[in-house]
Amino acid sequence: QVQLVESGGGLVQAGGSLRLSCVTSGRGFSRYTRGWFRQAPGNENDEREFVGAITWSGGNIRYTDSVKGRFTISRGNAKNTMFLQMDTLKPEDTAVYFCVLKPDVLSSERIYSSESEYPYWGQGTQVTVSS
Repeated sequence: QVQLVESGGGLVQAGGSLRLSCVTSGRGFSRYTRGWFRQAPGNENDEREFVGAITWSGGNIRYTDSVKGRFTISRGNAKNTMFLQMDTLKPEDTAVYFCVLKPDVLSSERIYSSESEYPYWGQGTQVTVSS
């Protein structure tokens, strides 16, 4: 079993910054992709939006277009930690942010943007950006 726990969400004014953390525990994988999805209020019936992801080596990082240049994904010094640094936040970034993990058993270094590709999810952390 794998557990993912997000933290760092909160309320911030437009133009501000937040840093989300994701800590993984439980069953370990030698190779995996970790990333972030989000779900905006009122969109609970829609597929969650891919924000970005990073492969186990750090050699491949991908972001959705709307956050490029504003958000940065990084790995912590501890292998089980990942961060999402969010700068120049906009009201449209308001959402519940989920940490996800996909084992990369073939060491493909591929990043998938569909939520169905990720079997492990955290509970989510709320990010609210006021205008």
